[in-house]
Amino acid sequence: MSLYPITTAHYVILSGALLLIGAAGLLMRRNIIVMLMAIELILNAVNINLVAFSKHWQQVTGQVFAIFVITVAVAEAAVGLGILIALFRHRGTVIADEIDLLKW
Repeated sequence: MSLYPITTAHYVILSGALLLIGAAGLLMRRNIIVMLMAIELILNAVNINLVAFSKHWQQVTGQVFAIFVITVAVAEAAVGLGILIALFRHRGTVIADEIDLLKW
């Protein structure tokens, strides 16, 4: 038994820090690759919360739901990078402010 056990509050604090870093990266950066990574950080913060509370309540449902969230995150990254490659080939940039497909 360790002197300072890791509790659910530690996981929630870590998750909150990841959420804040992800939200700041999403709002401050204009590079689409960095924005995708920020979204992945936010989804990982959700996964940490799901697993921590699943462990706290001694249930498996949070862990199963975290696996579904990971699956959705992988699909989101694959589709997002595919669209990003197509946009880069068409426009030559990955800056979100410079991509305006509705203008001629």
